[in-house]
Amino acid sequence: MQPKILFITPPFTQLNTAYPASAYLKGFMESQDVVFSHCDLSIELFTAIFTGDFLRAIFKEAEELGNFYYPDVSSMKTKYISRVDVVIPFLQKQDIETAKTILTPNFLPLGHRLQKVNTAIKWEAGEIGIIDKAKHYATLFVEEIGDFIQANVDEFFAFTKYAEQIATSASSFNHLYELLSYQPTLIEDEMINILEEQINKHTPDLVCFTIPFPGNLVAALRCSQFIKQFFPEIHIAFGGGYCNTELRSLEDSRIFEFIDFITLDDGEGPLLKVVKYLEGLVTIDDLERTFVLENDQVVYKNKLPNTIYHHRNLPAPDYSGLPFDKYVSFLDVVNPMHRMWTDARWNKLTISHGCYWKQCSFCDVTLDYIGNYQNTTAEDLVDKIEKIIADTGITGFHFVDEAAPPKMLRALSNKLLERNLKITWWTNIRFEKTFDYELCDLMAKSGCIAVTGGLEVASDRLLSKMKKGVDIAQVTRVTNNFSKTSIMVHAYLMYGFPTQTEQETIDSLEVVRQLFEKNCIQSAFWHQFTTTIHSPIGQKPEDFGIEITGPVFEGFAQNDLMHVDPKGADHPRYTKGLNTALHNYLNGVGFEKPLQDWFDFPVLEVSHSEHLIESFLS
Repeated sequence: MQPKILFITPPFTQLNTAYPASAYLKGFMESQDVVFSHCDLSIELFTAIFTGDFLRAIFKEAEELGNFYYPDVSSMKTKYISRVDVVIPFLQKQDIETAKTILTPNFLPLGHRLQKVNTAIKWEAGEIGIIDKAKHYATLFVEEIGDFIQANVDEFFAFTKYAEQIATSASSFNHLYELLSYQPTLIEDEMINILEEQINKHTPDLVCFTIPFPGNLVAALRCSQFIKQFFPEIHIAFGGGYCNTELRSLEDSRIFEFIDFITLDDGEGPLLKVVKYLEGLVTIDDLERTFVLENDQVVYKNKLPNTIYHHRNLPAPDYSGLPFDKYVSFLDVVNPMHRMWTDARWNKLTISHGCYWKQCSFCDVTLDYIGNYQNTTAEDLVDKIEKIIADTGITGFHFVDEAAPPKMLRALSNKLLERNLKITWWTNIRFEKTFDYELCDLMAKSGCIAVTGGLEVASDRLLSKMKKGVDIAQVTRVTNNFSKTSIMVHAYLMYGFPTQTEQETIDSLEVVRQLFEKNCIQSAFWHQFTTTIHSPIGQKPEDFGIEITGPVFEGFAQNDLMHVDPKGADHPRYTKGLNTALHNYLNGVGFEKPLQDWFDFPVLEVSHSEHLIESFLS
């Protein structure tokens, strides 16, 4: 008899839309006649926690533990308990009548975030502005409760992640193993209650957990621990981005006390082989890209040649069965580009598999999800889009490519217009010269409203060292083309790249200032550079002038590396100033201020002309 699969997205991922892994594998496995159910345990747990009944238990637990952080929240607990059952349905449906109720004076308790709400924000006129303002206030209300939970009841609680600090760079399994010996927290107990309901409902033979990020690992292990204890006949598999990047060198057998399989890279082939193995149709040696336990040793099974399911031949992701009425739209940051990650519903879909550029020296170019580039046709892509709309009723799409190919974006835009298919979409790109005004205009007409891309360090020397294949002048012209066609632009920014000097950091900030001032970009985010073991820098650090100092691999995860950079500046001290400056630019202010004003220590004078970006545009 063929095994039944229950596929779970563990807490926490995005709460405004469904993480796509389960939908991709549901579409594929059902095309292979495998019975497949999926559960977004992330949104299920969130909506179980944020109810009046559960908040009563939260406040009681905090009192019993003798924890009294955020006393203002405790003193107004009756109001939080009574209001949460109004606020969460509003964040799900966003109706005008509830928006007006939420904005009524004294309706929401004035906790530590709402006391500091920015009253200078200019909201749009009419109902849209009222709903947005209420959404912002409701988000701050929910975040106040989240702060209280983390401080008093469960230190691991956070929106979009859980116990991330334990799983990040966990070169040893010791800390995780110890944590799993403790009693579950109140939050984890509720998670396990929901899991048990799902198991009783679907009666699976195989439970699969996708672990896209470190902040999903502990929850997945807690769930697996419960299944092994109370449903020992069920097999358990882990996969997803965290496994693909961090567990490739796995040696510690203790994780197999909680699971049976860990698969790497694309899940279709390995998971289908696991199903056939459980069915008795193949042996354990026929498994592909899968870790198992044999004779108390971790063994990597990878029968060659692998069974390859090409991107262009895969069926459409199947989102049916996910609770789209439960997802919530948060509005914590008013910047229109930033809010796209937390606001509104998006169907997530990939245009192409991998990256067509795959040269950036800081990127995991040696891994399958980057290095294995596969394309499809616009015809096939639009067929999938139409099916997903039929499944979900949602016409917003986030194409989650590493870098969407310009030729495919042109073909996709033309096909959408040809079929008169009206969708709203955004994606990640490289700022390459192919994006001229004509292509940007075509994309806008087909429904594109935003793009994201890596400007990284705005220094031509470092962009060349990164092998980005772009320079500042090109980025300026491309972002300007997008902005002129009303497509918003978000730039990923990096500081602390190997050998980056203080002068280059300050000059990069000046470039960012001018790009905002000239409306080439409308949004950005700074990341401090981290070396990873699968990148060209991590594999040959001496070529980039740095020395790897750790961590020592102790049999479990291996990804982020520590390094020293003898030629580079002391970059952590720049973090606060860079972020303060960026926060102002995001809100359209502070352009006239000297860069020195953002820092509480002396910084160098800018070496760029104040008309640098203008000169590129002219």
